[in-house]
Amino acid sequence: MDEDLELGAVLGALADPLRRRVITLLARDRTDGDRSCSSFELPVTKATRTHHFRVLREAGLVRQVNYGNRSTVVLRRAELDARFPGLLDLLVAETADAQE
Repeated sequence: MDEDLELGAVLGALADPLRRRVITLLARDRTDGDRSCSSFELPVTKATRTHHFRVLREAGLVRQVNYGNRSTVVLRRAELDARFPGLLDLLVAETADAQE
């Protein structure tokens, strides 16, 4: 299923700092639990937040899980690690370096 992960789409999605932040936060959570989109505290409108998560989903970085009247996102860690080994570790390390 990792054939739907295209390098250009993934890098394009990660070019935006807010989307990169979402993926980094998901990558830090080794339980790979799902999170609601509103739990990320992005400083944007609801419509812009929706756009960012659509870009992440269409690039194949996250999967949406629907629970009736609410939905959550889950990082596609296994697929990303198989297709782009080390990418998630690089993102997490980049934010750790920036915090030091």
